[in-house]
This record gives sequence, structure tokens and C-alpha cells, in this order.
Amino acid sequence: MASSAGLALCGQTLVVRGGSRFLATSTASREDGQPADKGSDTVLASTFSKSGTYFALTDDSKRLILFRTKPWQCLSVRTVVRRCTALTFTASEEKLLVADKSGDVYSFSVLEPQGCGKLELGHLSMLLDVAVSPDDCYVLTADRDEKIRVSWAAAPHSIESFCLGHTEFVSRIFVVPDHPELLLSASGDRTLRLWEYRSGRELHCCHLTSLQEPAEPWGDERFAASRITYRSQDGCVALLCDCIPAVYVFQLDAARQQLVYRQRLTFRHRVWDIAFEEGRGLWVLQDHREAPLVLCRPVGGQWQAAPEDAAVEKVSTHLRGNWAMLEGVAGVDVGFSGLYKATFDNVTAYLRKKEERLQKRRQNPAAGPNGQAKKMKPGEASLRCPS
Repeated sequence: MASSAGLALCGQTLVVRGGSRFLATSTASREDGQPADKGSDTVLASTFSKSGTYFALTDDSKRLILFRTKPWQCLSVRTVVRRCTALTFTASEEKLLVADKSGDVYSFSVLEPQGCGKLELGHLSMLLDVAVSPDDCYVLTADRDEKIRVSWAAAPHSIESFCLGHTEFVSRIFVVPDHPELLLSASGDRTLRLWEYRSGRELHCCHLTSLQEPAEPWGDERFAASRITYRSQDGCVALLCDCIPAVYVFQLDAARQQLVYRQRLTFRHRVWDIAFEEGRGLWVLQDHREAPLVLCRPVGGQWQAAPEDAAVEKVSTHLRGNWAMLEGVAGVDVGFSGLYKATFDNVTAYLRKKEERLQKRRQNPAAGPNGQAKKMKPGEASLRCPS
């Protein structure tokens, strides 16, 4: 599911999207970024290519828009078959993969920006995320039916493996770039899992409910991760959930094939999105006009909000000047609440109604099976025993 506001970061190019607009700027403190206002309908998903040369987004008018970022230029506006839920570039940056609500993945050429989409693979369930391996050999898809599927990119009908273990929809998947055999996944079952995805083997499972305090107001709520972001320089993993004003921080121990919980960053305002910038820190986009962006850095082994520097102030100034694009989505709930499995306890309802019928019959022995008085047929007399 798409979030109401989003953050995308590649190098020093930062994009904030809200509603039907997005703002592109640089995090370099001495460079004046220029806002870019494209499109007219709500943006559903967006992403950078690996090098940051390309940026793509899709909206609810079924348009796929491709940009070149150096300098910013719209290369194409193409039509997709159905509304999209996620998109990603291949590592070679030759293709753009688009996943949609019907469970299909289409590929669109980047080198031929006017070319039509090609159906690559399909599912019976809604897709929530799509990823590719760093060598472009595998396409990984996450669906509403708790599955992660690993398919061969050259022959998508050929399935390498399934990563099975989640008990609710899989909201996010992330292939670790410097450990290309490892996959991170998050789900509506409130777990973060580590996989060796080629074999489908689960390596580690972290239950997020065990990291919460009992007194927290959201302790019993259902939630799913809306973002997994990773910093290669120290193997740091940050996880944002859609109903919790907090960011969970883990350390990936690739040698031991496990995730080590480090800390939780709590915020007073709703957090829309997060993204790591290598060498600088964790950018946090929040629902607060005076301080829309927070930059967190590690200090003494603990992440904390850093004093506002020139880069943060510059980007925040751009956001305050374009806050109207975020105001319209501030109160919109577009999380994962509609994706949970519905449960029906018809046995309890049946037993309750049965007990009600028995009570009525005890109170009125002449009543029928449904508790209503029996109707007399014509010429039928009511016989009573003499008292």
C-alpha cells in the first residue's frame, strides 16, 4: 500500500512526495534545490535507480512517469494497466519493474522510454512490494497471501523458491546490497525476518511486539512496516511501522546470520517516511510544519536527533514553502488496515441464538422451535389437562 507522504533519497538528491506533487532538492548545504511539480493525481509509489540517474513514479491515474535527474527532465509518461503498488529499477538500470493490485509485474524499458510495458509474471493475490537481486538474476515479490516468491528474471515463470513463514500479508521486502544472498521482510504479523532467499530458508525472526512497553497506547494495535532502509557502512537497519510514531533500529550481523536489536527512536509527531544517507545519517519525514525533517546520527553508539545544520534547514525551508502538498494528506489513513485476514466466529453467534431460543421455550412451553406461539389450524382445538 502507498503511504500518504513519502521520502526517497539517492546520494545527495532528496525527494519528498505528498498527494499529487513532489519536491526534489539536494541535501548539500551550499546548493539551491528547485521544487519540481509534476502530475495532477495522487502519487502511489516512487523510487530512484541505483545510481540516482533516474527517478520514477506512478499515480492513481494509471500513469508511469520516468525522469532523468541530472538535470531533471521528464523522459516519458506511459500508461499502466492497473493501479500500481510498488516499483523498482533493475540493477543495470535498463528496466523498470512495476507491481500492481491484481498481482502482475510489468517491465518497462528505461533505454527506450516510450516503449510499452511487458507482462513478466503474475500472482493470484495483490502484490505489495517488488525487488530485484543485485545481479539482476532474480525478481522477488511480496503478496497479500503471506508469501515471498523468488523468480528467475530471465524466465519469470521459473520459480527458484518461496520464503514461507509469515502469517499475515508481507508489506515490505529488501535485498541487502552488500550481502546479496540475504533478504529482509516485514509483515502484518508484526515480525521482521531475515532470509537466505535462494533456498527459502529463514535465518532469524524478530517479534516487534517484544520490543514494546506494556503501557504504550499502541501496544495491542496491529501494525506493519511501511519502510525498511539500510546503511551499508555499518550494517544498520531502520524499520518504520505505519501506526507507530517510532523507528526501530537493528544491526545486521551477517556472520551470525541474525538481527540484533539496538534501540527505538520515538517521535512526538506522525512519521511519514525514513531514508538513510550514507555518511550523514537517517532522514525522518514527519507531520510537523515547523520541523518537517529530522536528521538522526549515531552518538556514542546511540542514534539521536542531531542539531539542525545548514542542509536540514535548507530542505526544511523548501518543505515549509510547499507545505500545501502535504496538508491534504496529513489526516488520510492509507495504511495496511484493510489487508488483514478477516475472522468470523459463527459458532459463538449460533450458540447465543440457540440459547435465546431455549430461554423462550422455557418461558412459553407452548411456543414453537423458533420461540413463537404455535398457530392453530382451522378446526383444531387446544387440549389442556384439567388442573
